[in-house]
Amino acid sequence: MYFPTPDGFSVHGPAVRYTELPPTDDLSNVVHCFWELRTLATLPEDFLYHALPDACVNLLFNLADTEIAGVTALHTEATTLNLGTSFHYVGVQFYPGVWQGDRNDILDRYVGAPYRGTLPLVQTAQRLASLEFTEMAPALAEQVRWCMTHGYVCVNTAIARILLNLDAIRSVADMAALLEMSPRQLQRMLKRQTGFAPHDLLKVLRVQQAFRKHYLDLYADQAHFIHAFKQAIGYTPVQYRKRFGV
Repeated sequence: MYFPTPDGFSVHGPAVRYTELPPTDDLSNVVHCFWELRTLATLPEDFLYHALPDACVNLLFNLADTEIAGVTALHTEATTLNLGTSFHYVGVQFYPGVWQGDRNDILDRYVGAPYRGTLPLVQTAQRLASLEFTEMAPALAEQVRWCMTHGYVCVNTAIARILLNLDAIRSVADMAALLEMSPRQLQRMLKRQTGFAPHDLLKVLRVQQAFRKHYLDLYADQAHFIHAFKQAIGYTPVQYRKRFGV
C-alpha cells in the first residue's frame, strides 16, 4: 500500500516525540495511521514543522487546547508551520481519495482557531486529552467510523488501485488505462474524489516515491528529479536531507 514519508522537523531530540500507531483492522483500507507529535519539555527555540504534500487528508486535534481542531491537507507544495516551543497534536491520516467531505473545509495552513465545523472533533479531543497516546486508538477509530457512517469517509477502490500500481504508472495515460477510463473521465473522477487534476496527483505521488526509490526509477534524469523535488518540497534533495535529516 501507500507509505507517505513523515514530515520534516527542525528540532530533534528527547524533548520532541513523534509516534505512529496502525489503525484497527477494519479501518486499514481508509486510514494510513494515527499519529502524535508533542513536546515533552519546553523547547529553547520555536519548532518548525515542514509539512509535505502527500495527497492525504488529516483530522487534527490540538490537545493543548481541545477547542482547536480541523481537517487539513496540502495540495502540491510543502509549507512550513511554526508550532512554537510547546505543543501536543494528535491526528488521523487518511489515504488519498477516501475523504469525501466538503473540500472547502480543508485547511492548508496553521490551524490555530477554535473548530466551528459539523464534525465532533472537539468532543473527540476532549476524550483524548486525558489519555496516553497508546490508549487513544479506540477513540480515534470511533471518530473515523462516525465519519464513515455520515458519508465523510469511504473506501475508494479506484485510488487504491492507483496506489497499489504506482510502480507501473509513468504517465496520466497509464493511470487512465489502469482504471479503464478515458483521460476526460479520469480528470472528472479525480477532481471530484480527491480535488487533484491527474497530473498534479501523479506529481505528488511520484515525489513521495522518491523518498524510498532511486530517482532514475521515477524520473528521466537527475535534473528533472531535482526540479520536481524542489518544486514540491521547497528544497533540493541535498538541502532537505541536511536540514531535516531525512
